[in-house]
Amino acid sequence: MNFEPTEMQQQITQVIRDFGKTHMHPYILEWDENQTFPVQLFKQLGELGLMGVLVPEKYGGSGLGYLEYVTVISEISKVCGAIGLSVAAHNSLCTGHILQFGSEEQKQHYLPKLASAEWIGAWGLTEPNTGSDAMNMKCVAHRDGDEWVLNGTKCWITHGKSGDVAVVIARTGDVRDSHGMSAFIVERGTPGFSGGKKENKLGMRASETAEMIFDNCRIPAANMLGNEGEGFIQSMKVLDGGRISIAALSLGIAKGAYEAALKYAQERHQFDKPIASFQGISFKLADMATEIMAAELLTMQAADDKTRGAKVTKHAAMAKYYASEVAVKTANEAVQIFGGYGYTKDFPVEKFYRDAKLCTIGEGTSEIQKLVIAREALK
Repeated sequence: MNFEPTEMQQQITQVIRDFGKTHMHPYILEWDENQTFPVQLFKQLGELGLMGVLVPEKYGGSGLGYLEYVTVISEISKVCGAIGLSVAAHNSLCTGHILQFGSEEQKQHYLPKLASAEWIGAWGLTEPNTGSDAMNMKCVAHRDGDEWVLNGTKCWITHGKSGDVAVVIARTGDVRDSHGMSAFIVERGTPGFSGGKKENKLGMRASETAEMIFDNCRIPAANMLGNEGEGFIQSMKVLDGGRISIAALSLGIAKGAYEAALKYAQERHQFDKPIASFQGISFKLADMATEIMAAELLTMQAADDKTRGAKVTKHAAMAKYYASEVAVKTANEAVQIFGGYGYTKDFPVEKFYRDAKLCTIGEGTSEIQKLVIAREALK
């Protein structure tokens, strides 16, 4: 396999770097401090084709593959993990679910708006009492003539308040029945659908995380994705792709922290020498570089599997698990290399440090990834 960047990937990298310098770098700290979700920025990213990376051109998207998608997410995340997280959630979860399982009519209606970022997407699986235990969900939907009526709450939802459209998984059958859940498209403004508490987070603060509340929310029967009872199965397949997103997000954060630490170690002098010349620091940099490359190869393997249509569950879990742990370790070591300066907001590594931790939790914890990997290995 040849994972050398293609001409398209190189072009994407340059576009994002140029865009980041002008539209992201000057505002990152302000967004982080104030927990600002910069909606207008995502509209601009939509104009660049980065909010519908995997969406075919006939639906208004860029029509690119997963290798290009990994490039998009990792390059954005090198600048700001929070923006990378929101771009990933919009592309792989809400948009990705409709792309994979929507009817032709649903695709034609929703995908152009999502790909252009005219609409921001959200995806609702998690509930207050169901993190990894999704089959115990309490959010329910019952059929009433030509409508479904949703009741319940979803939490930890990216764009839960500001999203214009959400894919929501609700129970339509028995508890713990994998065929007892269904997926629905719910538009903002539908009576009975509202945003709840916005979380005050450690990191990823410019990526909105909030509750979605459904109180006798009526939606047309035509808004169901696929058939009744397929929601959980669909979600697990969507999460396979989502884990590649989080691996790419982790990779970008790790690279950003490493590059900052590498530069600082060559500029910072102690005992009349750059600190990079001391073995204690140089060995840290060596470990960081090696682990980042390993994480990148795992991520590209999973992306290549996805592009070829091969089964991706194990490799996606491996990439997500390893890359997220590498991001946390790399960011931690970057702060250590910066010393006291690394603990201040005058330098970028403290933000990489705070942002990285989410990667080991979101879209399946590291422990869940190990469970998935072990299950696949033991088949």
